[in-house]
Amino acid sequence: MKLERLSRLCELPGISGFEEKVASFIESQIEGKVDKSWKDSVGNLIALKKGNGKSQKRLMLLAHTDEVGLMTKKVNEDGTLSFTNIGGVDPRVLMGKKVLVGDDLIPGVIGFEAIHTQERATLLTTPKMDKLRIYLGYSKREEAQNNHRLGDPVFFSTKYEEVGDFAIAKAFDDRTGCEVLLRVLDDLQSFSLDYDVYFAWVVQEEVGLRGSGIAATQIKPDAALVFENTTAGDNPELPEYRWATSLGKGPVLTFAHNGLVLDKKIFETIVDTARTNSIEFQYKSRIAGGTDAARLARTMSGIPAGVISTPSRYIHSPVSIINTNDFLGVAKLASLLVKEGKVLSR
Repeated sequence: MKLERLSRLCELPGISGFEEKVASFIESQIEGKVDKSWKDSVGNLIALKKGNGKSQKRLMLLAHTDEVGLMTKKVNEDGTLSFTNIGGVDPRVLMGKKVLVGDDLIPGVIGFEAIHTQERATLLTTPKMDKLRIYLGYSKREEAQNNHRLGDPVFFSTKYEEVGDFAIAKAFDDRTGCEVLLRVLDDLQSFSLDYDVYFAWVVQEEVGLRGSGIAATQIKPDAALVFENTTAGDNPELPEYRWATSLGKGPVLTFAHNGLVLDKKIFETIVDTARTNSIEFQYKSRIAGGTDAARLARTMSGIPAGVISTPSRYIHSPVSIINTNDFLGVAKLASLLVKEGKVLSR
């Protein structure tokens, strides 16, 4: 397997508000590699790699640990569970999918009425989420209540798999970003920087960019780089004019997204660094969606940031697809930007 650690990251359960297992794994990976690390009151994991003291500037590298998923909201008379979404989840991607429920990760399946019993008029109608149920093998409410309660997290049950240059998993958004930060840290072990680098693995991005601003107020960075997973629009079912990015065309550079036009100088520095080092890249051609960079722009006196992403087809679903070369390009570009430090020259 080409990307063993990314595989482990993607398979960990960690919807918004339940990121502890992801943070604990990352903590085990940075042990002995940083000068200081801590978890804050909301669950962000922050680590410091000190520079040689020639510069007092601080660079923040950021990725979010949470993934989209579901949460139980009712135990039904027949022992099934009703649920709501945590983050942006389309009910059309849920029917027939395997899930893991609660801290004990009890396996279940999201079922729906068989095609044989549906009325012809409803076959092409998307069911509302409150019509879907999780089946866990119980036959009555009391059995389910012995093992479950309202507010239990529900995670997609998907094994990571690599097929040629492609990988399949849940939670590439944003475990690709988490792994980029780990790779940068590994790359810095034998490299001396003039400035301090802070690594921030933050929580609850998918439900409103909650953790990033809190992390930034502790770090007080001069600039930030946000590493994300973003929509690849090159789906067979979509016309090309609606494609945001494409798999296999390299890291995605964002010039603007919902709620923010990215810092021009940092954006141009990222573009120039990619070109100078012959790293193939692409621009995100649609501005729908947002990242923690928007929160940073509204934090303290405003923190300038750049956004670099790995494109993912079928994002926010139980089964997403990336091109591993795109991801490796993001990691390479990230290390170059940190080592050169030009994003701090504003």
